[in-house]
Amino acid sequence: MAKIIISAKDIARAGLLWERYKEHKDSSAREELILLYSPLVKFVAGRLAISLPPNVDRDDLLSYGVFGLMDALEKFDLSRGLKFETYAISRIRGSILDGLRAMDWVPASIRQKAKEIEKTYLALAQQLGREATDEEVAQALGVSETDFQKTLQDVRATTIMSLDEYWLAENDKSESVRLLDTLVDEQNEEPTAGLEFEETKQLLAGAIDKLPEKERTVIALYYYEGLTLKEIGTILGVSESRISQLHTKAILRLRGQLARQKKKIF
Repeated sequence: MAKIIISAKDIARAGLLWERYKEHKDSSAREELILLYSPLVKFVAGRLAISLPPNVDRDDLLSYGVFGLMDALEKFDLSRGLKFETYAISRIRGSILDGLRAMDWVPASIRQKAKEIEKTYLALAQQLGREATDEEVAQALGVSETDFQKTLQDVRATTIMSLDEYWLAENDKSESVRLLDTLVDEQNEEPTAGLEFEETKQLLAGAIDKLPEKERTVIALYYYEGLTLKEIGTILGVSESRISQLHTKAILRLRGQLARQKKKIF
């Protein structure tokens, strides 16, 4: 994961702290581990904050993230030989998103706009046999292309959680998986990656492959490589706002493609 660096000295110290915490239930070791891994919380909160409206308090994100880190420390199994940072990032991100959901900070009208665009993307893709252009989507919606661009900006906040939503396993409601977890590559050490969700992986991979090239690149760099929207903009030579727009469009297309295939549990 980009820009997360823990020194060799801290890694060595972490080993001793983990032993004290897990084997001896040492509360002071737990507190030291929280401090040691606190940069993970700042990293995840910082990435999420980029796509959130200004009325969402960054301190709230950090608070939710700390709860996720504490949960990760408690549940992490040292005997599995996995990398804690990878496991913790997933827990931290999930905790922050759970907190945001509880806030219910996206107006119903904005959610409805997003849903309408999703359906339009899907209908046009089926009709045209390819992904629709902005001009074609705007025409189908009955608005100008300028108004469509403004609507994309309005619905941006609804897309931040899209690849973190939980999808239901075939016959077991207690066994679900975040859609984001199906994106991991073979080298990822995330524990949930071993679950049997091959069908969902194939559906998502197929939908991503159908995205326009720039949108596909943004998804890959943001979710696979862990880059921020600003960093992606630098690589592609466009503004951060343009990258944000590409991300929004990609997510809306993916949601439209996948909505009919899987039933979300919330």
